[in-house]
Amino acid sequence: MHFHVLTLFPEMILQGVGVSITGRAMEKGIISVNAVNIRDYSKDKHRHVDDAPYGGGAGMVMQPGPVVEAYEDLCQKTGKRPRVIYMTPQGRVFNQEIARELAEEEDLVFLCGHYEGIDERALEMICTDYLSVGDYVLTGGELPAMVMIDCISRLVPGVLNNEVSAEVESFHDNLLEYPQYTRPEVFRGRTVPEVLLSGHHQKIEEWRRQQSICRTLERRPDLLEGANLSKKEKKFLEEKLMEKEKRSFERIEES
Repeated sequence: MHFHVLTLFPEMILQGVGVSITGRAMEKGIISVNAVNIRDYSKDKHRHVDDAPYGGGAGMVMQPGPVVEAYEDLCQKTGKRPRVIYMTPQGRVFNQEIARELAEEEDLVFLCGHYEGIDERALEMICTDYLSVGDYVLTGGELPAMVMIDCISRLVPGVLNNEVSAEVESFHDNLLEYPQYTRPEVFRGRTVPEVLLSGHHQKIEEWRRQQSICRTLERRPDLLEGANLSKKEKKFLEEKLMEKEKRSFERIEES
């Protein structure tokens, strides 16, 4: 899979994704990350890419010319017009479902804005998707782009050493991941749950699913509406919901 990032700070992108799992995947040729410097397409002798906004206002706006020409040059080199994702708090909030969809693409372009944003005409001409990492504002789109590249890369076959990992982590079946343990068996008086030491794989799997349900109920109950649960698991969830309501009622009575 090929990632292309249109940015004013290419070194930030390459340093950020060139390590750990994504870095190893790049070395193996499983993914590639191409950071395109938008300043290279400036016609200004000082390589300016921004100007004051029409109509007045604070800050500067990235000009449409360098952005569009950077993308068009990329299209000529790749022989296609790849999907372009603009990093903006105005976009849909990125999630695992979107990551799975994007992982099916052969090429993806991430457009990183700065200052007060990018001239709307450039966005209208090249952008296909508007995505956000949350309802807050950052100084630029590079960090969100790296977050998405990392997440999407994990879903590309061969990137993870253990291919099962991507399918049993948080948000699989709309549930959060179960708690994990390793050696030592006892740490400062806290022990590993006995079922994990039993060697009984069916019981371990059942315990992990139940823990995922409990953790989701505790931390992200909004996810449970779309959770993929068996009849037995639905019954288990109902019991936990009743216990939760009972505890809430008891706290109210005590107060």
